Amino acid sequence: MLDGILSGLGTAASPLNILMVAVGCFAGTFIGMLPGLGPISAIALMIPITYGFDPATGLILMAGVYYGAIFGGSTSSILINAPGVAGTVASAFDGYPMAKKGHAGKALAIAAYSSFSGGTIAAIFLLVAAPSLAVVSLAFQSTDYFALMVLGLTAVAAFAGRGNVLKALLMTIFGLMLSTVGTDETQGIQRFTFGMIDLIDGISFLLLAMATFALSEAMMSVLKPKTEEEKIREKDANANLGSMKLSREEVKEMVPVIGRSSVLGFLVGVLPGAGATIASFLAYGMEQRIAGPEKGREFGTGSVRGLAAPETANNAACSGSFVPLLTLGIPGSGTTAIMLGALISYGIQPGPRLFVENPEVFWSVIISMYLGNVILLVLNLPLIPYIARILALPHTVLVPMILFFSLIGVYFVSFNTFDIQLMVIFASAALVLRLLDMPMAPMLLGFILGGMMEENLRRALIINNDSWAFLWTRPLTFWILVIAALVLFVPMLSPFVKRSLARRRETAGEGG
Repeated sequence: MLDGILSGLGTAASPLNILMVAVGCFAGTFIGMLPGLGPISAIALMIPITYGFDPATGLILMAGVYYGAIFGGSTSSILINAPGVAGTVASAFDGYPMAKKGHAGKALAIAAYSSFSGGTIAAIFLLVAAPSLAVVSLAFQSTDYFALMVLGLTAVAAFAGRGNVLKALLMTIFGLMLSTVGTDETQGIQRFTFGMIDLIDGISFLLLAMATFALSEAMMSVLKPKTEEEKIREKDANANLGSMKLSREEVKEMVPVIGRSSVLGFLVGVLPGAGATIASFLAYGMEQRIAGPEKGREFGTGSVRGLAAPETANNAACSGSFVPLLTLGIPGSGTTAIMLGALISYGIQPGPRLFVENPEVFWSVIISMYLGNVILLVLNLPLIPYIARILALPHTVLVPMILFFSLIGVYFVSFNTFDIQLMVIFASAALVLRLLDMPMAPMLLGFILGGMMEENLRRALIINNDSWAFLWTRPLTFWILVIAALVLFVPMLSPFVKRSLARRRETAGEGG
């Protein structure tokens, strides 16, 4: 193992490969910043360029693009509430409110530090334990993945304001319903398409995210113009948009969050099919639970914890997703599936023998991740004051820009005008729902997890001869579901328990 690590270090530290990491990080960050162009598009663009390269060099370039795109994807989420990548949706929940308060520079700095820390810690885990963790990922079955998706859905309570848990649950169910539109992958039957060919492939995540966040936000700002007092306050706040300064208290608050979210994100990333999206939502929900009543109320309004947790987790999960790819040859996401195809085209078969037969490829990719995180931090930190100035643009310029990037981003994915029409319909519906104080995040969470949840449930039922007994007979599945039930119901029931205890104390005091 030590010989392999030294071989990988020599390969990763060569001038050409360091240049490839830098080019990949820069290209990935730039592409990730543009709503609609995520890591899949970025890596697909890079594949033709890498054909003449050494396999290790080509994979290092694509890995740099991958975590660069996730790193850059948080910028559009924070500044214009347009999460073009599923893994950065949770970053918008507190990043955008923080930017609206005039702390865009600070929000981008928190995202940069958290991303760097999460990626670095995960790269160290990967270096130490990659072959061993392959056994862990193999131990998970469809039943466990279904339970994990249920656990992910219980995070809805974290996105609900005080007394709004029912609204969050209703929006989650709405998201699950939307995820069923399209062709049933198991039986090949069309569902809820109303005979429209354009809906056969279902509703695009990007379309829904842009409609419910970016487009509806732009429409809301037109519908509710700012008062003179708000304009003056905004002008004063814009003076500090580029300030990246974090107080000592904020740093102290971030450190434990980064530690917990790195471990959680990496472990979720190791599981094939889980990935950065589930990791970011779980980390956000976990921190909201741990924060306590006072700090918990800050979530969704510009909380430091609420931004640091998903940013750390999604980058840690990106590194973790290389475990099943390199050690088992199983792609954990659409992005790593493209990378798997590229590896095979190089004549390299990922799997248990990769780190024996091609140690320079295996270890150089892992070591390059640490170099990539350093390069990302060096590239992005000096640019933050300038990037943050986007919010200082007048609303007459900013709102058309958001509309343009949202519509063009969705159109460039499918080149189908129907998607633009559907996007406007969803944005109008989202506007009405927002006016009724319905949270959008649970709907998007339900939509993201719905497809994976249905697929794993069906597979589990087929394996178990249509019996639901696996829910309690398989220990891992059972305990994940128990944790999910506790996560959902304990916060809902705790106010009632507190009230009943207070009444009992009063009664006991009167009786005494």
